[in-house]
Amino acid sequence: MANKQANLDLGETEQTFPILEGSCGPDVVDIRKLYGATGKFTYDPGYKSTASCESALTFIDGEEGVLLHRGYPIGQLAESSSFMEVAYLLLNGELPSADELDDFDNTITRHTMVHDQLRQFYQGFRRDAHPMAIMCGVVGALSAFYHDSTDISDPEHRKISSHRLIAKMPTIAAMAYKYSIGQPFLPPQNSLSYTGNFLRMTFGVPAEEYEVIPAVEKAMDRIFILHADHEQNASTSTVRLAGSSGANPFACMAAGIACLWGPAHGGANEAALNMLQEIGTPDRIQHYIERAKDKNDPFRLMGFGHRVYKNYDPRATVMQKTVREVFEALNVKDPVFETALQLEEIALNDDYFAEKKLFPNVDFYSGIILSAIGFPTTMFTALFALARTVGWVAQWNEMISDPAQVIGRPRQLYTGPTQRDYVPIEQR
Repeated sequence: MANKQANLDLGETEQTFPILEGSCGPDVVDIRKLYGATGKFTYDPGYKSTASCESALTFIDGEEGVLLHRGYPIGQLAESSSFMEVAYLLLNGELPSADELDDFDNTITRHTMVHDQLRQFYQGFRRDAHPMAIMCGVVGALSAFYHDSTDISDPEHRKISSHRLIAKMPTIAAMAYKYSIGQPFLPPQNSLSYTGNFLRMTFGVPAEEYEVIPAVEKAMDRIFILHADHEQNASTSTVRLAGSSGANPFACMAAGIACLWGPAHGGANEAALNMLQEIGTPDRIQHYIERAKDKNDPFRLMGFGHRVYKNYDPRATVMQKTVREVFEALNVKDPVFETALQLEEIALNDDYFAEKKLFPNVDFYSGIILSAIGFPTTMFTALFALARTVGWVAQWNEMISDPAQVIGRPRQLYTGPTQRDYVPIEQR
């Protein structure tokens, strides 16, 4: 795997390190023996130039706008696949046969209910608690209810806990929403799809039958697919770091949810929707674009640019089409959508945005869709967590199975005081 080498000249000594080649993407310099050989660390805040693991799950080429799950382009999966099929693909490495998908779907369906005592857990939260606060607590508590699948050294335990997490997350998220608005919880209905079931548990009421609108169901399924996994981002890295200590999978997922809650990670679609609502109508777009260009103005165009993608986010193309389908199905006439379309067109043809590679990302459109379906902005990140659970579970399983896996232990560049003697308080 490593034929090429990199030479590091440290003045008094020169060290050689192997260069590892992946199937896609840049090569990496293997510096695992750097400290032992030289007594020195590397310095890489945010780990932007550091490969923390070896993975076969997801590949991103930010310069070209490419996102692959197990080699399959995200656009093809969002257009032709289903969230359950993508979940199977991420977990198992290959697309399922019809029988395999049917078995997997049935397994997930059988795990969608939560322990009845867990329902009482919700009563401990304030009625106005943020859904992400509830999800952090409830998912972390799952290990207290399902301790029969927390032995991470047992492959069968890992499989069962993985299925439980994927299956129960929609139920937990829907219950968080119902609790916040004072409506009774609805149990899962096995005759519905994964996504249709979630919509019913979220928006249905006991007093009447809930009708799943196919276009809305398809839109939600696409949103779940587009957010299923995104390589070694902050929350995924958090799940892996927590898992490296041997923590149970439910605790690891709770850690991922806590990280995702941060506005720099999971709250971008909410911020993008708020921005579009602030702009209001298309005639005000130019004014806000000029504000975005002004370095002295704190206003920023949300939903444009990405930490990884330096080209058009491949997920945004799917989202733009999906917005139209949802608005047509629900007969929505929203000036925010027209504002979004015109803002996108103006920004894409503006040299300022082209030079800075500020292209629309998936968050630019997903917030509009979720709002049209009926979700409050407080639920946006909870939906993100629901979808990303599949990626977190797949990444966690891959990490546990990796023979090279060790507990995570980043190092530091210490800049504090050197050693000094303690001074008694009366002498200070």
